[in-house]
Amino acid sequence: MQEKHLYEYAVIRIVPRVEREEFLNIGLILFCKRTRYIRMQYTLDHPCVALFIEKADKELILSALTAFEQICYGRKEGGKIVQFEIPERFRWLTAVRSASIQTSRPHTGLTADPDETFEKLYQELVL
Repeated sequence: MQEKHLYEYAVIRIVPRVEREEFLNIGLILFCKRTRYIRMQYTLDHPCVALFIEKADKELILSALTAFEQICYGRKEGGKIVQFEIPERFRWLTAVRSASIQTSRPHTGLTADPDETFEKLYQELVL
């Protein structure tokens, strides 16, 4: 039997009008401290996205998602935050914020295979 590890995940959401509290799930970020695993993925080519955002906003949203990605994977373009350890980067990415890109509260589970768990959650919660 494979050893299972605690993981945390949060759903990445697009929030076109923060005051209306409407959102659409567009991505996922999953983190497992024990295995030093972090992964993020998003999909903006969903037909529902066009209903939520105007064309002019798409570039701004892509810019925000690119910044999320840079921080998640520790790319130098992400600024000083990328110097944090993986758990601190995950906490920063999932902090409550009032912006057009937000995350759900983090949720936990146990997994022997973080990639498999990520794929399952992505299919369930995003696609």
